[in-house]
Formats: sequence, C-alpha cells, structure tokens
Amino acid sequence: MKIKYFLLPALVLIAFYWVANPSFIEHEPVKVEEKIDSTVTVSFSCVGDIMCHSTQYNSAKVEKDSFDFKPVFNYVKDYLVQKDILFGNLETVLAGNSKNYSGYPFFNTPNELAEALKFAGFDFLFTANNHANDQGIDGIKRTIDELKKVNIVPIGTTIPEDSSENYNLFVRKGLRFGILSYTYGTNYKSSNANPQKVVNHIDTIKIKNDIKSLQNKNADLIIVYFHFGNEYWKKVSSYQRRITNQTIKFGADIILASHPHVVQQFEKFKSYNANLDSGFVTFSLGNFISNQRWRYSDGGLIFNFDITKNIFTDSVFISNISFLPIWIFKGKIEGKKEYRILQSQNFNDTINYNFLTSADVDSMKRSYFDTIELFTSKNNSASIDTLKF
Repeated sequence: MKIKYFLLPALVLIAFYWVANPSFIEHEPVKVEEKIDSTVTVSFSCVGDIMCHSTQYNSAKVEKDSFDFKPVFNYVKDYLVQKDILFGNLETVLAGNSKNYSGYPFFNTPNELAEALKFAGFDFLFTANNHANDQGIDGIKRTIDELKKVNIVPIGTTIPEDSSENYNLFVRKGLRFGILSYTYGTNYKSSNANPQKVVNHIDTIKIKNDIKSLQNKNADLIIVYFHFGNEYWKKVSSYQRRITNQTIKFGADIILASHPHVVQQFEKFKSYNANLDSGFVTFSLGNFISNQRWRYSDGGLIFNFDITKNIFTDSVFISNISFLPIWIFKGKIEGKKEYRILQSQNFNDTINYNFLTSADVDSMKRSYFDTIELFTSKNNSASIDTLKF
C-alpha cells in the first residue's frame, strides 16, 4: 500500500517523539551507585567530680527552695554539647528537701542540679562513688529517679524493685558501647548499712563477669569507670594500678576514673581480649565543679576521645584524643557570689572573664600549667603527641 504524501509529516513527528522519549523504548534501567561511608565516628567527653557543697547551692538559690545552677556551666556548655556522648561523676545525691539540703560530709543537693547538668549536655552520670549512700537507700532511689526525669542515665546504682534488665549497653551512630561503674566503697550511713546491694563496688569477680556479659552482647567498646585512689594524692596508688591491670586483662577497652580531687596521669595500654588494639586509662580527672579552693583541687579537665567504627568490618579504633584544662571560679559577678567553670587556658582573657581579680588570674594560670604537668608527666608511659592543648 502506498503512503499518502500528506501523511509523511505526521510520521516524521511520531518518529521524532519516539526517539526523544526513552520511556517508549525498551532499555536497561540506569544504575546509580549510592556512596555509603564505610566508617562512623562517635565523639566522647568525660569530666571528673561534680560536687555540691552548701556554699554552692546557696549561691544558686533564686528564692525559697528554688535554685538555678545553669550559669555555672555557661563558659563550657558550647564546648560540651558538641560531643555525641558526655559522662561525669555525680558525687552527691538528690534526696529532696524533706531530708534538708546539705554539703560535706553527707551531701544532699537540690533537683535543679540535674536540670543544669542536662542543660550542659550530660548523657550519663556515674553514681557509684563514696557519697552515693550519703542519704541512705531513699537517696539512692530518688537520685536515680530525678536523673531519669531529665533523660540522664545513671551508671553504677540500681533500684532493687526495678524488674527491667539493665544491660548497660547503648548505641550511637551504630557504635555499640557498654558502660560500667564501680566504687572502692561508700561513706557509712546507718539507714543503709549494706549499700553493696544497690551501689556497684569494686569486686574483680563482678567486673570480670560484667565485662564478659557485654562482650557476649557484641559490644564494640567497653568503658569502665572507677571511683578510687587516695584523696589529694597526685601519684597513682598501687591499688589503682592493680585494679586497672586486672580490668585490662578482663577485656576493658577504656578506663576512666576520679576521686582523688586532683588530676592524675593518663596512660595508654596494650589491650587484652578487647576490640581495641590499644586503650587508655585516666587515673583521675580532678574536680569539675566543687568548693575545694586549694591548689590542684580548684580545677581539672575535660577529657575527649573519638571512636571510629568500620561498619563493613566491625573494627573499631581510637581516632582522636584531646583534653581541655578547666578552673573553677568562685567570687562575685555583678555583686553576687557565683561559681563558674572556666577554660583555664584563657587566663589572659580580660574581656570575657572581666570579673577575675589579679589573684584569680594567678590561680587560674597556675592551675592550667599544673594540669598539663600532672596529666602529661614525664613519668607517664603514654605518648603525648596526640594530646591537643
């Protein structure tokens, strides 16, 4: 059959449309390769002892039974909230005003401290320490409840009636990390004469079993916190070393610690039966906030480390270590007695820290160099080339 000439333009248009629209053509779908990162990195920070003496909560009082501790953290908050995970040692209890607030020797702090710590970025607080039993079993229970209310996880104390199983295993960005916490003991309180039932004490059999349990649950990283050592001693004790060495052999990857209220050294170690080839121990991070004003106890440090995981091979390694020295200011700001945690390296900052006296500047400067010397001691077997000042 002959094609009519007047149909030729229509056929040309159809052919052109066919070629220009691939949906009309049978073809293999285009494969787009989606680039997937092979690694994830989780940033951690840990601080030392968080205390609350009576002078501290009195300075935070707004009105009767109303307190505001948030300004204490104003100068370090922006630094802390950058981290994925933030730890600290809560060396007080939140037993409520029915037991009366108190400082040393048996602490009881207003609930608002928990709110301020959440404001500052804390995710976990170690609650196994010598002051955990200061207000007996009721104080331990209430502290756990108040921390949970502000979405902070307590590590080291448990409520016997809680039937839920606490694995101490957490996940962030695909990294599975376990956290354990133990204390050398607690101060005596007759209302709870057997605190071992609710406060984790240093027991090498228990530590070994707890680490094994986390390993059986495929933890990528196991972090152990110890509350131990001799108060105000800058030198690591033989007891600290013995417990640390045993814990390393049990399979701990990282060991954090406090209690001496002064900074002690940082050391790396060769791991055993652990996911990391090498780990580290910080024997004491000093004070983060307290009313202790004497040399070495008026400051501490924020210790930072990054853990990187290869999601294809499940291998993990430490990708960064650094620390920031801090100093605790106590004095008047605009006529009111205040406490502030300051970055001690900024001792010459007269603009942001215009409330410092010349004596404050001297103490802050001295604290800065003391912290560096203690943490990176010449007797320290760890390399310091990865530490950032």
